[in-house]
This record gives sequence, C-alpha cells and structure tokens, in this order.
Amino acid sequence: MEGSEPVVASQGEEASCSSWGAGGTNKNLPIMSTESVEIDDALYSRQRYVLGDTAMQKMAKSHVFLSGMGGLGLEIAKNLTLAGIKALTIHDSEKCQTWDLGTNFFLHEDDVVNMRNRAEAVLQHIAELNPYVHVTSSSIPLTETTDLSFLDKYQCVVLTETRLPLQKKINDFCRSRCPPIKFISADIHGIWSRLFCDFGDEFEVLDRTGEEPREIFISNITQANPGIVTCLENHPHKLESGQFLTFREINGMTGLNGSTQQITVVSPFSFSIGDTTELEPYLHGGIAVQIKTPKTFYFESLERQIKHPKCLIADLSKPEAPLEIHTAMLALDQFQENYSRKPNIGCQKDSEELLKLATPISETLEEKPEVNADIVHWLSWTAQGFLPPLAAAVGGVASQEVLKAVTGKFSPLCQWLYIEAADIVESLGKPEHEEFLPRGDRYDALRACIGDTLCQKLQNLNVFLVGCGAIGCEMLKNFALLGVGTSKEKGMVTVTDPDLIEKSNLNRQFLFRPHHIQKPKSYTAADATLKINPQIKIDAHLNKVCPATETIYNDEFYTKQDIIITALDNVEARRYVDSRCLASLRPLLDSGTMGTKGHTEVIVPHLTESYNSHALQLLHCFPLDTRLKDGSLFWQSPKRPPSPIKFDFNEPLHFTFLLNAARLYATVYCIPFTEADLSTDALLTILSKVKIQEFKPSNKVVQTDETARKPDQVPVSSEDERNAVFQLEKAISANEATKNDLRMAVLTFEKDDDRNGHIDFITAASNLRAKMYSIEPADRFKTKRIAGKIIPAIATSTAAVSGLVTLEMIKVAGGYPFEAYKNCFLNLALPIIVFTETSEVRKTEIRNGISFTIWDRWTIHGKEDFTLLDFINAVKEKYGIEPTMVVQGVKMLYVPVMPGHAKRLKLTMHKLVKPSTEKKYVDLTVSFAPDTDGDEDLPGPPVRYYFSHDTDQ
Repeated sequence: MEGSEPVVASQGEEASCSSWGAGGTNKNLPIMSTESVEIDDALYSRQRYVLGDTAMQKMAKSHVFLSGMGGLGLEIAKNLTLAGIKALTIHDSEKCQTWDLGTNFFLHEDDVVNMRNRAEAVLQHIAELNPYVHVTSSSIPLTETTDLSFLDKYQCVVLTETRLPLQKKINDFCRSRCPPIKFISADIHGIWSRLFCDFGDEFEVLDRTGEEPREIFISNITQANPGIVTCLENHPHKLESGQFLTFREINGMTGLNGSTQQITVVSPFSFSIGDTTELEPYLHGGIAVQIKTPKTFYFESLERQIKHPKCLIADLSKPEAPLEIHTAMLALDQFQENYSRKPNIGCQKDSEELLKLATPISETLEEKPEVNADIVHWLSWTAQGFLPPLAAAVGGVASQEVLKAVTGKFSPLCQWLYIEAADIVESLGKPEHEEFLPRGDRYDALRACIGDTLCQKLQNLNVFLVGCGAIGCEMLKNFALLGVGTSKEKGMVTVTDPDLIEKSNLNRQFLFRPHHIQKPKSYTAADATLKINPQIKIDAHLNKVCPATETIYNDEFYTKQDIIITALDNVEARRYVDSRCLASLRPLLDSGTMGTKGHTEVIVPHLTESYNSHALQLLHCFPLDTRLKDGSLFWQSPKRPPSPIKFDFNEPLHFTFLLNAARLYATVYCIPFTEADLSTDALLTILSKVKIQEFKPSNKVVQTDETARKPDQVPVSSEDERNAVFQLEKAISANEATKNDLRMAVLTFEKDDDRNGHIDFITAASNLRAKMYSIEPADRFKTKRIAGKIIPAIATSTAAVSGLVTLEMIKVAGGYPFEAYKNCFLNLALPIIVFTETSEVRKTEIRNGISFTIWDRWTIHGKEDFTLLDFINAVKEKYGIEPTMVVQGVKMLYVPVMPGHAKRLKLTMHKLVKPSTEKKYVDLTVSFAPDTDGDEDLPGPPVRYYFSHDTDQ
C-alpha cells in the first residue's frame, strides 16, 4: 500500500502482566508505532494474498501468550512473529541445557554455559524476526496455584511442555472469560505429537477456505419447481448443497439476476434452486457466483474432550491410530503425575508400567479404544527425546490455528490432531537400548528418538539443496538441528540459489534480516545456519540448476550426493532436477506450498515412480445478434460482447491509463521527463490538441470454427508501416530527429517497484478491458498478484512442509523399505492433512521374462569404430532381445521403415551421435518388435552407450 504506515505494535505497550514482574523486552529494537493499522505491503505482500487485509488487521491488534521455549514453542514463536501479530509474550522457567542445542535453533553454547533462562535467551532473536511485533518474556513459574487473571489481556493462550492438570485449569479459565480466550496446547514426546484447540463454546468463521468465490457459467435453467440450473459442458460446479449463490447476466429469466438462492446439488454439472415457474423462459448466458456465509464451529472443554475426543484423521490407512495415540498419551500424562518424570529411555520396566496405566484409561473413554502395545512401548522408549522436524511440522499447524483464533479466518481444528513418526522406529527392528542413551552432546534428544547409528548416518550425509527461499531456509535449520553433514570424515550440504534477498522474503525466510537485503540468499543462509550449528559443513553456490550448469552439476557431482532436495517454485526446474536424479539413480525429495496448501513427495530409486511419471473490430465482424451454424447466439457465456468506451479525460481510469502509458513510452524511448510533465494540467494541455480519429472497420474476417486450420504466419507489411518509415526519414532529413532521439531502452517488468508505474499501467489497461466486457474489475493488489505471478505464501505451511520432508529424509538416510515412505498433501485452512503411500515403481514387461522400470538402465561399452549394427548386436547379446528402433532424445537414429535408415547400420556411433569431446556417453532409447504384426513396438529402458571401454559410471 503506497504511502501507508506498516502494521505495528503501540509504543511501549507490554505484552506481559505487571503482576508477573516487568519481564524481558526487546529493548534494543525499534517498536514501530502508529494509531492506524496499515499494512507494509513490501514485507507482507505474499501473506496478504493468503489472509486478506481484514485478517491482517485483526492480527495486528492481537496479543498472544506462549508458554514453553523448547523446540516446539520456539517454532510457534517464530511463525507468529513472522506473521505479524501485535504482541507476543514468551514464557519459560527452565534453564538452557546442552540437550536444548539440538532442539532450539536460537540457543548457543554460551547460553548453556551461563545457564540462561530459555525465554530470555531467545527473546532478542525472536524479536529480530519482525520489528512490528512487540515481544516480551517472562520466567516466573506457572503452576496450579498461579493467579491466572494476568491472561485477561490475551486473545489466545498457547501451552507447550505443560502438565495436563495445569492445562485443564488454564483451559477452564480461558473458557470462563467473556469473550472466551482461545486455548491451544501442543506437545512433542519423542516421535509422537499432540495438538488440541478450544476456541470457546461457539466460534464464528467468516471465510472457511480462503478460496475465491466460485463463478459458474450457465448453459440452461428450467422453468420448474425447483428450477434446475445446468453448467457449461465439461465444467463441473464443485459446489455443496446448502451453499448460496447469486446470479447475473442471465438473458430471458432476468428475474434471477441479483437474487440469492440456496442450492441443492443434483449432479456434478447441475443444481436446483427455488421455484422458477413464474419467471420468463431462460434464453442464454448467465453466471452464478458463490456467496460466502459465516459458519459457527462448536468446541468442548479439554476436560470433556479427553473422554470424548474429536480427532482429525491424517493417515486414512490407520483410522484407529488417533484414538490409540490419545490413550497412550493420557497414560503418559498419568505416569508423569505419578512419578514426576517421563519414562526412562529404553526402560522395559517403565514401558510395562505405562501399559498398565493405559488399560484402565481406555475404559474411561466413551469409545473405549483398544490399547496398542506397540504405540505404548515406543512412546515410553522415546518420550524423553525430541524430533526437530516433527516439531517443525506441528509448530506450523499450531501457528496457523493461533492465526485462525485471532482472525476468524479459515476453519479451525476440531479439536485434536496427532502426528507421529512411528515409521522411523518401526523399521529399526529391535535395536539395543544403548543405541538411544544420551552421550552428553547436542544430539541427545534426537538420539533418544532414532538411535545413534541413524544419527551418524545423518552426520555423514551429502545433501544437495536446490533453492534457498522459504522452504530452503527451513530445511537448512532442520539440517543444523539434526547434524546433517557434520561428520569430520564425511558429509556436506551443498546449497545453490541465484537470487538476492528482497524485503518481501523477510516475512517467511527466517534466516534473513533487513540488513541482508540485496545480498545472495545462499551465502547469507549458509552463514546463518552455521550459527545454529557451527559443526555443519556448507558449500553455498549462486548457480541455477539447468542444462547450462551441467559442467558444474555433472554426473560426478550427482553420484557423490546421497539425497537431492528441491525447494523450488516452478515445475520446469523440478522436472529437470528429477531427470538428473533419474539418470544418476539418486533419491529426490520434493515439496512446495501455495498459501495454506502444501505437498511433499518422496522419490527413491528402484522403489517409487519419478516426479515426471508423475472489441470494436470484433463487434463489426460479429454484431450482437450473430448466430452460429447451429443457430445458437455467438455472444453467450462464456463469450462476452464488448461495449465501446468513449475517451473521457475526467474519468480516473482513462487518466491513469494515459499517465502510466506515457511514462512507460518515455522510459523505452529514453525521453527525459519530470513529475511536472505528468501533472494533470500538462496532460490536459497535450490532450486538448489531440484529434481522435473516427473508427473505420476493416474487412478482416475472424474465423469462428475452432477446428479450422490456422493460416501460416503472414509477414508484417502494411501501409501504416510504409508511412512510419516515410515520417521517420522526413524527420531525420529535416534534423528534427537526432541520434540521441532515436535511442531505445529495454524495459524489464518489475512488480515490486511502486515508482515505475508498471503495475499501475497493467491495472488501468486490464480494467479498461474489463469495463468494455462487463467483467468485475481487479484492484491494484489483485492485479499485482496476477501480473507478477506472485505465489501466495505464509510461514506456517512452509514450516509444516519442510518438517514433513525432513522426516522422509531421515528414512532415506536409513535405507528404509518402500512401506515406510509417505507423501503428504495438506491445506491448513480447512484443515486437511493427508498422508499417503508413495507410488510404487511400475515394472514394464517386454517378453520372455525380460522387464524393466524407469530406474533400470542398460549399458553398452563401445569403441571408436563401433557401428550402429554393432550396438544393436551388443544389446541383443547382453540382454537377450534385439532392438528394432534406436532414438536419441527427439532424434531418430534408426527406424527401419524410414527411407535411408538401413544404410545407417554401417555408420559409426561417433558419426551418428556426434558427441562433444568431453562427453563420455550418450543415453539412448530403444524399442523392440511387437509380438503380433500391427501392434505398437514394445518400449525398452534407457541404454547408456559409452564411447570407449575405459569409461563407466
């Protein structure tokens, strides 16, 4: 928003209660203050497209209390601060320990040496994430005897690392307030997590999904009771019964225009509305537009929900799991109350005791679920541990729930979510408990979850991270906490990104600060990662990963990598990296986000499929009554006839278009200008002398048959062009145009510079067209998103996705079987989190028991005089089947039916392929004759042909 003040917290306002002491505050940082709540678009632009301005303004007035500055609490604090709430109080009464260095990315070794309070140690680091958020800390113990009235000033309370009885007491207090304080509790116990939300008895949500209202083009409406509305063919409406629609642009049954109707779905392409028998018959056209209506969600207290939990099922293959984990977690809560500790790591006695507690607890639950002994065992075994990527995933989800609580935007979690990483330990078999015992270093919390052997495998990993944006920053943080690439003997993290840091990055890419703007992302992120874990080895590059950089990221480079992880924002780059991983037989972990949506995909050699397998002239030609060959009107939905617009200088849209068009032309033609030249008076003076010629239609014929063959491109040559050349020659000969007057500059579109007029021109031009065609205009904010191809983004979904990817990375490092891997799709707005099995690699049968998958690659070693016939015979001899066709990329080297191809059999492979001097091999595609004449050729695997015997992989 040009010229506006940013979202801020009021100067000097404390976010903690005076009864708890002054508390710590970010005293060394400026507290941005203003009376009006405006939005800093340069910082929040990507998030604004996710949440909208109304929700952003509500956030900017919200106060949140967050207890527990372990790894999970810090993840939530990071995400909330980046999002831009008004004030955050972080609370913790614990001192820093060595253990914390592997779970809390803002703690350093001197914090442990000096035994600093955890909240005070991270305060400054959290505050630096966003100067518009007022962050304070408190270290006063929070117990069951604490007077909770200090919580009255908060809109939301978040508890981590809090015993269940205290959770119940604080939840009851929050529910007793008017309006109720929204309550969230979250826990990580080893490889298990729990998230609970209670937003009061009733909680109204204004926008459940955040999606744009659907627009449905209509093809027919019946005169009936009820009337049936049919959509255009092959355009399903994707609506639900009970939703409301309004109508516009209907011809014939005009009485529906502007009305609101509740619908009942009849089929994917039709729905019923009210009585239409008294209306005029439907003729053509019309658009139905979805109306978003508020929805009330109902919550129960923690005490009630413990006995009758409503759980979100994340893994549909294990619908019983949430209740089983719920039971085991309650047993753990009881164990801690009985013994004032968690079960000891790998202790069989404690495991048996936890199982004894779980059985009677399950009987107190209304559903009376079966007690899963394996879950209880591994919960007892790992409960003292902490898995950082699981905290990242849960922290992302929990943070989004906080934002829902303070804004009423998106559907809240009702009411429990359990996410686990049991696949990691289930594939370990029966390890010795010594594997999990602490060694006194920063990885003890991780070691308690996955064992020392797997910890060492992570430390020895060579990882190639492609992209260092929002997901890339989160991944580097996860690598540092896990110790990836920290072994003295082996291991390295290579990261590459050609981009420089922009202000809009700071809202999600938490390793960057304002003083890093215009510095390289990869170098800056590498330096920040070393501060989290000084032992990590990082090699930062500024290169794109594409065919032009294959001399850098060559076969040798890829074969040295254990895992490739993409953090990219476009499909083309993903496909290229996938092809390189396929050729080099390397695992690939892909992920991405768009707003609150996210996905993860695991690609493992020989186990899974790969990523890839996976106006006036117009009206002259077509008057409003034009009909097609079938008699139907040409101008009906979705086509619209234009309405000519007459220029009016007093119309703001017309003036804005001319102003910004003139500015762009002047820049392109290197014409100097001042702001005075673009003033209203200056433009009016010029325009008063301009004579607008009357429109004269040409004889151009427009083809309406979409199946008709398009004519070849006609070279540009016209009377206008000859006139332009004549005028230019005349100006030059009269010395009216010098060399300096004939310069042109390339103008590159830049969406983030509000002074250049680029977005203003596009907004004006597109809205002029919208007005001509009776289309709803788009404001500058929406235009910037569309024209700038801005992907809506928010830190919560980024954190969640990166955590889930890192969990899969641990499995790849451990060489786990196919069944252990999970892909994920999530939409935190709904919320939906769905884990699915990866796509198992497909085996293609050729014949006689010969088969292959996409990961198979046949190899043939040749020599300088090796002919195409020699190659075909070598394949037949080595693999037992004779190729009938050989292709290199899109170039057909040998197809028997092609004229002249038989002669190629005597040519050498060098002559046919024409390799560069440094090229050691070429990848070819072969196929084989079908079993039956007339059938298609049988496909074969890639064949890597080496030009000499002394080269190999």
